[in-house]
Amino acid sequence: MKTRLIYVMGPSGAGKDSLLGFARARLAAEGVVFAHRYITRVESGGENHIALTEPEFEARSRAGLFALQWRSHALRYGVGVEIDQWLALGCTIVVNGSRAYVSEALARYPQMALVHVEAAHSVLAARLASRGRETPGQIAARLARQAPFEVPAAASITRIDNSGRLEDAGEAFVEVVRRVAASR
Repeated sequence: MKTRLIYVMGPSGAGKDSLLGFARARLAAEGVVFAHRYITRVESGGENHIALTEPEFEARSRAGLFALQWRSHALRYGVGVEIDQWLALGCTIVVNGSRAYVSEALARYPQMALVHVEAAHSVLAARLASRGRETPGQIAARLARQAPFEVPAAASITRIDNSGRLEDAGEAFVEVVRRVAASR
């Protein structure tokens, strides 16, 4: 049986949280579970996460409470071990992951489905600016250092362009989730 875990990733500003929110609203009655993340950042709206301090995160990490964890942009991110129980119960799970961590995630869940959310460079820049978290110089530096994402060997991936209407990308993502959920 294939693991019914969907690992969503993409550059900052690609609209992953919006896409996940769109799908979550449409799949609520279908039993798909959208795992929250634990992040060492205060709640910022629009993102399904639980804010932890650095000491709280470290204590949970030492206790083995994360199935997946990584560092990105001076923050720590984790997905709780509860996803293992949900998978054991036959649930389809969607997680918001990191491109830089995908090889480690594949080592733990080799059958997971990968989804890469993409957007045009100009769209990424506008979305990052609208967040108000970074200066224009920081945004330019972030966009300049983004290397093209390479799919790990032997992994398959679905790419979704979220440069246009959320509804278009959202419906494409909902179909991916339904396809994974149906693969038993």
